[in-house]
Amino acid sequence: MKLEVLKQVNAERAARRPVILITDTENGEQRLVKAADISADPLRAELSKQLRMGKSGTVEAGGTKLFLNVYAPTARLVIVGAVHISQALAPLARSLDYDVTVVDPRTAFASPERFPDVPLIAEWPDVALPPLNIDHYTAFVALTHDPKIDDPALLHAFERDCFYIGALGSRKTHAKRAERLKAQGARDSDIARIHAPIGLSIGAVSPSEIAVSIMAEITAQLRLPPKEKEAAA
Repeated sequence: MKLEVLKQVNAERAARRPVILITDTENGEQRLVKAADISADPLRAELSKQLRMGKSGTVEAGGTKLFLNVYAPTARLVIVGAVHISQALAPLARSLDYDVTVVDPRTAFASPERFPDVPLIAEWPDVALPPLNIDHYTAFVALTHDPKIDDPALLHAFERDCFYIGALGSRKTHAKRAERLKAQGARDSDIARIHAPIGLSIGAVSPSEIAVSIMAEITAQLRLPPKEKEAAA
């Protein structure tokens, strides 16, 4: 890799923007494709697929073998609410290589004893969330059932282009939530981004099963093509 290319790769990675290095395996020629340029690239289908998978690999285009080296940001999971579901969800997400943070101002819930080895922020969302620099590679879940905590957290998530936003509650609960959020300036398009009831419909009952359903839905949003995401919803 040329020094100038390496500098560009490092700059994109530091900014948590995906980038793909394409190498011609026969002659060694290379070019760099930034995330913003993928849709206009001749290899956009192959680049998009490898980026969704988060894996490097070899493809063939026009009779030429190319190696696509994918540099994608580590996915994050921000959990608002240090509840029983969160106790199962945090280690499950970490086993899938997510960077996990739990936010809950209620110190009786957000304790190291309940969440060993998981970063905890025992502050209200308006204090806890801005320093996290939540971005497109962040999955965001609100699990407290307390509007004073969940609502401002969701409003923050709308602004940060999270690839997944989910909230705990029944359809009736979510309808009331939607009205509250609209009254605080949320748009219909923002509300439509919330997965609620949260998680895939797998008949989950226990906190651990609900955690599995949430993580499955997050995985689908991260990995599936757009049309298949709709089918899984």
